[in-house]
Amino acid sequence: MKVKELAEKLNLKTLVEGDDDRGVNDCYIGDLLSWVMGRAPADSAWLTVMGNINSIAVATLADVSCIILVENAALDDEAAKKAEIQGVTIYGSDENSYSLAVKISGLI
Repeated sequence: MKVKELAEKLNLKTLVEGDDDRGVNDCYIGDLLSWVMGRAPADSAWLTVMGNINSIAVATLADVSCIILVENAALDDEAAKKAEIQGVTIYGSDENSYSLAVKISGLI
C-alpha cells in the first residue's frame, strides 16, 4: 500500500508532504527515539507523539515510510522545515497509537 492510500483510508491530516508514493509494509509504535532508531522496520508507518526535529533524524535513519503523530501531538516548526528538506511525510491523527495500528494492520 502507498503512503497516500494509507492516509486517505485512515483520514489522516497531512502535516508535511514528502514522498507519498512510497510503500508501507509495516507499522511501528514508539516514542523513545533511540529505541525506534534501532528497531523500526524500513518502509513502516511510525506512530508516535514525538514531533520534534530529532524525530525527523530518526525517521531518516530508520528509513520509515512516514511518521504519524497520534493523539493530536504537535509538530514543531523546526521539525516541519527539516522534514520538508529531508522529504519525510508526516501525518496527524486524533486517534491513539493502538487503534491506528489495528487499522493499519487490516490494510496492509
